Amino acid sequence: MKIKEVSAKFNISADTLRYWEREGAIPPVSRDKAGYRDYDDEDLDWITFAKCMREAGVSIEYLIEYLTLFKQGDTTLQARKDLLGEQLETIAQRLHEIQHTYDLIKEKTEHYEAHVEGYHGKLSQ
Repeated sequence: MKIKEVSAKFNISADTLRYWEREGAIPPVSRDKAGYRDYDDEDLDWITFAKCMREAGVSIEYLIEYLTLFKQGDTTLQARKDLLGEQLETIAQRLHEIQHTYDLIKEKTEHYEAHVEGYHGKLSQ
């Protein structure tokens, strides 16, 4: 799969894909005879992981560290698990904060709904 197709599939710019590869946030992508990137299923799996992590607010530096450990093999399983655990805790905290914000806004919306439904002034016609 060529970069344009991957870009469209994941809704990520080709520049971002090149950047992730150049920085080491995803593994190097093999090239065809003409020198163009030729993404395979494994590459797509790495992009899925990187995109998911970035959408969760995980830094590029974290992805680079994770990939570096991954390349070192099974001796880094615990370190990779620890890194993911740290990110899971961070995301759980943000999720809690977002839920609190959601609950507050929902409460305010319900408050206004009650007032709007009970309003019978000039604007209600």
